Amino acid sequence: MAQPTLGFIGIGLMGEAMTRRLLDCGWQVTAWNLEPERLDLVTLHGAVGAASPAQVADAADIILMCVLDTHAVRNCVFGPDGIAAARDVRGKLLIDLSTIDPSATREMAAELARTRKLGWLDCPVSGGPPAARDGSLAIMVGGDAQHVERARAVLADLGGNVTHMGPCGAGQTTKIINQAIVGAGFALMSEAALLAEASGIDAQRLPDCLAGGFADSTLLRKLYPRIHRRDFEPPTGTARQLLKDLQAVSAFAREHHCPSPVVDAAVERYATYVATGHALADSASLIRLYESEAMNRRERLSSPDETSTTKGESA
Repeated sequence: MAQPTLGFIGIGLMGEAMTRRLLDCGWQVTAWNLEPERLDLVTLHGAVGAASPAQVADAADIILMCVLDTHAVRNCVFGPDGIAAARDVRGKLLIDLSTIDPSATREMAAELARTRKLGWLDCPVSGGPPAARDGSLAIMVGGDAQHVERARAVLADLGGNVTHMGPCGAGQTTKIINQAIVGAGFALMSEAALLAEASGIDAQRLPDCLAGGFADSTLLRKLYPRIHRRDFEPPTGTARQLLKDLQAVSAFAREHHCPSPVVDAAVERYATYVATGHALADSASLIRLYESEAMNRRERLSSPDETSTTKGESA
């Protein structure tokens, strides 16, 4: 049987990395991006550029998509030049690698199956661009077992850990829980790094020192060193994107009547960071907000209290 042809919609940080990984693995890929200049990042490596998501769907047997949010997914699927506007997608498969709302996923998948007979897998990912490039992503899969089997070879080239979590929407629900851990963890790693540096210990050695204990984690081993080195260029993910994901976690928790004060605190931290002009900064660079606040606190403590001085002089 001939290898299926692939399409990829969304050549952002993750989309570029995943598309290049698929090209490296020998897949034929047709790609589209909202900002067409980014297509050069994958066409230079063998991808074929397309003018619309509909053209991608016409050219591919399996269509992969990784875009910003639920609104972007809906536009790419049901917009004027979206996947649903392709000539014939009957029997094809859409793999949505974006991180979006589970209920919207189920709604769109049902509509696409009913109107165009196109299958849908929700397959959000975790691990960032480096893991996408070397095929070691964690992929959380929701959808019919027959679609999972059909997508297995593609997903195996992208992920080191591919897990079918249940029916359509289950992948997105799992990603919400993943982002609760990641978002709160990113904020905590910033606080840990700042505290370690301020305390006078050898902050660089902290991950090695804590290895094997309860504090050990991928975040401590991979993220903490980047924060300690202030290694944020080029970004591997944006503060704006992580804030969007954390807000989705909070909304999901409220919907299910589950308290989430730790996540809500992380939302506040990232909302403040984004609002101060860091929307496109690396999501790991949140420590800059803490550094700014620490500097302001030191300045307040070191400044004379003019009110007290005036009262003392009057006395």
